[in-house]
Amino acid sequence: MLHILFVCTGNTCRSPMAEGLLRKLAKERGIELEVRSAGVSAISGNTISRHAAAILRDEGVHEDFQSSQLSAPDVSWAHLVLTLTGGHKRHLLQYFPDAVSKTYTLKEYVQDEAAVQQDIQELDSLYAGAELSLALGKEPEAADLQRIIEIRQRIPSFDISDPFGGSRDDYELAAAEIRTALFGLLDKLESLKRL
Repeated sequence: MLHILFVCTGNTCRSPMAEGLLRKLAKERGIELEVRSAGVSAISGNTISRHAAAILRDEGVHEDFQSSQLSAPDVSWAHLVLTLTGGHKRHLLQYFPDAVSKTYTLKEYVQDEAAVQQDIQELDSLYAGAELSLALGKEPEAADLQRIIEIRQRIPSFDISDPFGGSRDDYELAAAEIRTALFGLLDKLESLKRL
């Protein structure tokens, strides 16, 4: 069974919405998977935001979500780690560089344009190499840093908007972005299953 981990900042808005919605949508399609969520800066045990909880209830998801701080066991458990922004992805890979081959932003994972996918893979490799150099007390190669800049300038943004502290409409917008990406994720999982 596939294990998917969603990661955002505080694990009170976007990642719990993604977790709850994916669990519901996958069940509707008959796709078996386990889903969890965590935050790179979460305080474990907090309740999710009232707007996120209301959106999930409106979607028929009636679970009690509590925030969870991202940990090594979470990353090890997951077969696929989907972050809600590029910043979350970079943060995660800084602390868990071995997860580079299974970590994507949600939007980039469902992206199917070959040239963009190739750029993303190269960028991930360059980031991992730079982090490794820094961890070893060395400066990353100047050519690698320049290549990171070049690639970042041409790939689209894969961030889900952050509704934290916003209105119900802000949360609805984020939920719509998440829902659209989750449909793409489920389509991709179904097509991979057929292979």
